[in-house]
Amino acid sequence: MFYRISTLCSLAIGVQTVFGTPIRSRSAYSVKEVHQVPQKWKNLGRAPEDHKLHMQLGLKQGNFEELDRHLYEVSDPDHERYGQHLSFEHINELVAPKEETLDLVHEWLLTNGVKEFSYSEAKDWINIYIDVSSAESLLDTKYSVFQHEDGSTLVRTSEWSLPEHLHEHIDTIQPTTSFMRTKTQSVDYVQFKDHPTPPGYKPPTNETIAKVCKFFPVTIECFRTLYGTINYVQKVPGLNKIGFNNYLNQTPIRPDVAKFLSEWRPEAEHTAYTFKSVSIDGGLPAQDTPLTPAQVKAGDHWGEANLDAQTILGMTYPQPVTSYSTGGSPPFTPDINTPTDTNEPYLTWVNFVMGQKDVPQVISSSYGDDEQTVPKAYAQRVCQQFAQLGARGISLLVSSGDGGVGGSDPAACVSNDGKNTTTFLPAFPASCPYVTTVGATQQFEPEVSAYRQPGIGPDGRQHGFYASGSGFSYYFPRPSYQDAVVPAYVKNLKGAWDGLYNKNGRGYPDLSAQGLYFAYVGNLTDGSISGTSASCPLMSSIISLANDALISHRKAPLGFLNPWLYKVGYKGFTDILSGDAQGCGVSAFPVTKGWDPITGFGTPVFPEILEILECR
Repeated sequence: MFYRISTLCSLAIGVQTVFGTPIRSRSAYSVKEVHQVPQKWKNLGRAPEDHKLHMQLGLKQGNFEELDRHLYEVSDPDHERYGQHLSFEHINELVAPKEETLDLVHEWLLTNGVKEFSYSEAKDWINIYIDVSSAESLLDTKYSVFQHEDGSTLVRTSEWSLPEHLHEHIDTIQPTTSFMRTKTQSVDYVQFKDHPTPPGYKPPTNETIAKVCKFFPVTIECFRTLYGTINYVQKVPGLNKIGFNNYLNQTPIRPDVAKFLSEWRPEAEHTAYTFKSVSIDGGLPAQDTPLTPAQVKAGDHWGEANLDAQTILGMTYPQPVTSYSTGGSPPFTPDINTPTDTNEPYLTWVNFVMGQKDVPQVISSSYGDDEQTVPKAYAQRVCQQFAQLGARGISLLVSSGDGGVGGSDPAACVSNDGKNTTTFLPAFPASCPYVTTVGATQQFEPEVSAYRQPGIGPDGRQHGFYASGSGFSYYFPRPSYQDAVVPAYVKNLKGAWDGLYNKNGRGYPDLSAQGLYFAYVGNLTDGSISGTSASCPLMSSIISLANDALISHRKAPLGFLNPWLYKVGYKGFTDILSGDAQGCGVSAFPVTKGWDPITGFGTPVFPEILEILECR
């Protein structure tokens, strides 16, 4: 069954409604937010007045600090409340806005002609559908059509305003200044061909691993053997669940998934047609038929979704799997000169999920963009939504990105504050402290950090730059769970790359897993695909299997992983000792013993993770 996001608590309130708060909607406007248009975008001119926007207003949450306290207590393995996750209702009570905030924002909307709107479950977000002309009046701004160098377009503005008395009640409004594009973190679909072993590659000496793990392609059997899950028999697959996200009109193609499973996990083949597909805000449901010639010609709207479905179903069978496909189009007929994708899908997805009582205990998400393409206030509010998932006992894992410390072009590694200062470019949501961020490795014994120079690939084609995402946030300070390892790593750099990163920021990734040349089926053709988009569903699958063991012993699932991981869980991972962070024209942060901002704490050893969890 497919589900579409519904209007919650829909209101149609007349302006004659009496509020307890005096009317002040006509107080002076002042600028609430300014955000520079990022590089690679150009202004094509004013947006059509009748273009529709799905606008989301983030209201000041009532008591997020208290929710944050609860989150860390229930996620800290040394705390007496560890594993006592919060209920759906309790979280909504903590983040619900104060009545004054609701009254003032309602009054402002109504007096500006906005008479129909809907709430998120906790009433901390308001959704409205509004045309550009009305939005410009509401926010005292001007919208334009901006085009990225790759041809994609967005309707955005560089600044917006509010009546002064509302500044303290509204954290963010989008779409306004966010240029986040939620790119897939996967690279280079490669068809199978004979190819030489690359220079420097060392095959595994362990005979069991060497038998199933080849440099190209890397299979589900290899992952299960390498990380020690192959002999694990699930005990409560009906109670334990896993999900993954699709954006950008990505959707799994069930016949592709079935072909993959028939080759690499035959007993799971039937699940290609039975896994649950949830459609949110116009997202495309999983497709039951092979790709049509028109779909193939139109481009890749299935690669990432197929990769996630194939990896997760192959690793976690017979566990129930949910595919979330989030659209980006408001309900209108678009003008041919303007884009249809005007909302922020991460926010749309997380608000939908927070309104559901039955949610998978682990969710994998392989999309992101440069942190500085997202206004800070908006990034903070989306990150707070992720914290709510953690408090409910849900582990959210995200990919670290495929551009190393900032991509292959040194000229693009500059700040977005108008000063064009040279800097590394952290990614979002990888930089959010409430998610577990996954980097990529390659080779097998030993594994090393993933990096591939541009050049000719196994299929004889030119391949681009690929380096596991690495960095330190400019938006989010270092969380307390990193205090025991990150300052020591920074100190050992002895000043290298000072000024190019934030020494006091949240460092990522937290963990890593294989991320080069995954066996993959696309358009019913065998091939391979690489990226932290591959590492993330792989790691998510292993965490989900660990949850199976916990739930079978009537224990709570892992939930927000990081406090456990940094305190004790890291002992169940293989430390990666070779490699460095690439990008921006340099070889930056080195891989070291212990945590590093390229491989985190390393790759999973599933039997050792289970031993650690037995002591909970």
